[in-house]
Amino acid sequence: MQHDYDLLIAGGGLAGNCLALALKETGLKIAIVEAGTREQHHDSPAGDRALALAAGTVKMLESLGIWQGISQAATAIKNIHISDQGHFGKVRLSAHKENVAALGYVITARDIETHVARLVAESDIELICPARLVGLMAGHDAVNVSLKRGDEPLNVSAKLLVGADGGNSSVRKLLEINQHITEYGQTALVTTVKASLPHKNTAFERFTASGPLALLPVDNNHCAVVWTRSSEDADALMSGSETDFLAELQQCFGYRLGELCLAAPRRAFPLSLIRAEKMIAARTVVIGNAVHQLHPVAGQGFNLGLRDVVQLAEMIIKQHEAGLDIGAADFLTAYAESRQTDHDRTIGFTDTVVRIFSNDWLALAAARNIGLAVLDHIPAAKALLTRHAMGLAGRLPRLGSRR
Repeated sequence: MQHDYDLLIAGGGLAGNCLALALKETGLKIAIVEAGTREQHHDSPAGDRALALAAGTVKMLESLGIWQGISQAATAIKNIHISDQGHFGKVRLSAHKENVAALGYVITARDIETHVARLVAESDIELICPARLVGLMAGHDAVNVSLKRGDEPLNVSAKLLVGADGGNSSVRKLLEINQHITEYGQTALVTTVKASLPHKNTAFERFTASGPLALLPVDNNHCAVVWTRSSEDADALMSGSETDFLAELQQCFGYRLGELCLAAPRRAFPLSLIRAEKMIAARTVVIGNAVHQLHPVAGQGFNLGLRDVVQLAEMIIKQHEAGLDIGAADFLTAYAESRQTDHDRTIGFTDTVVRIFSNDWLALAAARNIGLAVLDHIPAAKALLTRHAMGLAGRLPRLGSRR
């Protein structure tokens, strides 16, 4: 049976575009459906957010031919300093001691999104944009998708539909896939500061009674700030003056980087753990933020989503080369099973860190600080923690390991 496409990807953000690029030389006929224009994506305030790329993620981006075009815009993380406000425990991780060039990198979402979108535009991948996905029905041989491009209806078919359309995924909603939502009662305050002392390519993670504070190194002695506060505190900090905001931030972080001054607007994002009940349906799979949204404490959201992308691409290539159906039920089940352990481990780790380090219960504070202090003096344990921070503790998909 002839279909309009082999693969239809809903969502032209990072996950969808990276998947298309991973498969662009397979001979598969691929199209991306995206509701927003490239200009709207570029001008979105969400483009200001800093992404912490684990070393394993960089390996995957290299294999996809993406990293080569964005590496100059990224800042290396050569050291990680983890501490607990008001307590003695701390852990220091070093790229030099692990004999690697960097533990990870920091880049703005806009820099990577713009480059990836340009690579897609230069390829043979078809872009249906702006268009919205308004209906879908899976049959024996194809999934039939109803689109709306402006006021014009458009019906297309594909062997496989991938929902890479973010937290408000239309694909997930149309499939009536429920979500498990854990509200943390916290808000992430995001901005950029300039420090009076050099950051020396160090990422700081400082745990406080109201939530973690991360300062990530970026160019010219700037640091991207991701500051988790209770929702009530966050509202007060956002409604107050920049001077009061900065004074509270300085008090919370201390003077390890000297005096801080704001270098970008303040933005606020409510935090919760959101996980879809399943990631597959008939001839359809959801990936990235469409299936999981994490607390930013460990910086794992994009890294986990890219592993979804690369694992799916690797399996599609193998299935296609064998002349088999890329939308077959047994194939999609195998993909879901292959991702389950990574999802459980990464989401479980992130949620545990939030719960352990977002309170000041005395017994727990003492235990975690003893743990941090001991960990800092056990080389084997520190090396394992470093590999987790670099995204190299588990197996990388083979596609993501190619150099």
